[in-house]
Amino acid sequence: MSDVDRGMITPAYTGRFAVSGIPALQIPDDSMDPEVAYRFIHDELMLDGNSRLNLATFVTTWMDPQAEKLMAETFDKNMIDKDEYPLTAAIEERCVAMVADLFNAPNLDPTVASSATGTSTIGSSEAVMLGGLALKWLWKAKKNGGDEAEGGARPSTGTPNLILGSNVQVVWEKFCRYFEVEPRYLPMEEGRYVITPEQVLDAVDENTIGVVVIAGTTYTGELEPVKEIAEALDKLAADGGLDVPIHVDAASGGFVLPFLHPDLEWDFRIPRVVSINVSGHKYGLTYPGVGFVVWRDKTWLPEDLVFRVNYLGGDMPTFTLNFSRPGNQVIGQYYNFLRLGRQGYTDIMKSLSDTAQWFAGQIEEEDEIEIVTDGSAIPVVTFKLHSDCEFTAFDVSHGLRSYGWQVPAYTMPDNVSDLAVLRVVVREGFSRDMARVLHQHLVEVMKDLRLIKSDGHLPQKQHFAH
Repeated sequence: MSDVDRGMITPAYTGRFAVSGIPALQIPDDSMDPEVAYRFIHDELMLDGNSRLNLATFVTTWMDPQAEKLMAETFDKNMIDKDEYPLTAAIEERCVAMVADLFNAPNLDPTVASSATGTSTIGSSEAVMLGGLALKWLWKAKKNGGDEAEGGARPSTGTPNLILGSNVQVVWEKFCRYFEVEPRYLPMEEGRYVITPEQVLDAVDENTIGVVVIAGTTYTGELEPVKEIAEALDKLAADGGLDVPIHVDAASGGFVLPFLHPDLEWDFRIPRVVSINVSGHKYGLTYPGVGFVVWRDKTWLPEDLVFRVNYLGGDMPTFTLNFSRPGNQVIGQYYNFLRLGRQGYTDIMKSLSDTAQWFAGQIEEEDEIEIVTDGSAIPVVTFKLHSDCEFTAFDVSHGLRSYGWQVPAYTMPDNVSDLAVLRVVVREGFSRDMARVLHQHLVEVMKDLRLIKSDGHLPQKQHFAH
């Protein structure tokens, strides 16, 4: 019998690799059938959590089948090869222009994509790095006399610093460490989990490169007061003080606020806001990873940060940290912009917010639960347990895992680190019906936790029966 014939009748899980296991840490010496390789990897991945039930993540877990098809058709396109893939490059430029327009960047020409200043990235982390680097380079230009500071005074030498809340995402800590910027963390306090204008004014000095203000914090989903902080800095500058720019970290809220709160001023409508980052793979509704960073105009992106290469054909400016990266995520984002339009995004964000607020209202009826954020700012619900509760947020999170839900419990930033909260991120694909089921399971988990006996064991339940 030939090997081919033998392979056709051999049971799926009786081959050599099925019996002895597959190599885990070294590349195997021999090849294997593609179906066998697929099956083993597929089976191992079954032990992952269900991404649709992962309410810890902001990352998109559902897209239209047509979007998936487009993205599959462009897996092989390298975003950096702009001369080889000019239409993909043009689509990226259109996306940047659309984002800049969405954030009300001034002086855009609706017929010229390049009138917008920005770039796509592999996510908000890279976008944050680029936004921070631009701030540092502008500060260096002033320090070195490239641009005179207001009033003709040149800033003193010293270590550059960045003003940010202790509630920032870890990428800001990485930026400060990697690029030698002193982070000046503004503390939170019980009942206040965002930074204030007063804190900002107390922290800035002549070596401050900028202030980071968050539109949708990772910890609670709250909106920091961009306009109020900008007004405080405007007054400082008008009184002869420092002129400090603002970068808005809109990774989570950038694709929510224009549709859910269109009249809220947080973007380039505020003159002191010079750059904004946003994540396309969060509420941009695109699979990971894609993000954008846009600047108010070209004057806020130092030319020193832009590299020009021609070894791929043509003169190509690039100002990303990565070089090669897939182009299909940008294609997916462009699909969403065309497919949904402003009305579609508005409908989705309102639906998600309604679901989040409904869920918050339901769980608030539990005696032990106190709502921290109700999903009205962005579709994120955070809640805590009362201090006299006999079980913890971590117990609740662990109990929900038994139903398949991944609802994170975590402690808040420094100064309020004794407080633990749970967070539910409501994304597209998380329907009102799923929210109802989650609520039922949460009620069951808390009911069980209340009944835990003094010896730490749950009361005996009916055994499983076929």
